[in-house]
Amino acid sequence: MEHLTKQTFLEKVFNYEKNQEWKFEGELPCLIDFYADWCQPCKIVAPILEELSKEYAGKINIYQIDTEDQTELAAAFGIRSIPSLLFCPKDGQPQMAMGALPKETLKQAINDVLLKN
Repeated sequence: MEHLTKQTFLEKVFNYEKNQEWKFEGELPCLIDFYADWCQPCKIVAPILEELSKEYAGKINIYQIDTEDQTELAAAFGIRSIPSLLFCPKDGQPQMAMGALPKETLKQAINDVLLKN
């Protein structure tokens, strides 16, 4: 799983400095995990996301953003609780989910939001 910085986020997900309206920049739909090292629920989600990134390789990208390190990105999305998971389909608006979700729920969301076409 790739960790995004502001620079790579602007290139691969959404260039909010150029665009006011949401415009997805990526090749594949993606799921972004906003986390912090001190967050216990984040530690539960991380290995699940690792598994999903292998299961869905070539279909979606899964990224992580360290909210402690990338405070501007966290602020840009109004992240108040972590983990927060941002689902970015190729077309349409992104959707945010909060909390440590079980693997089945995440798979459902990936299939419904990211791979619906």
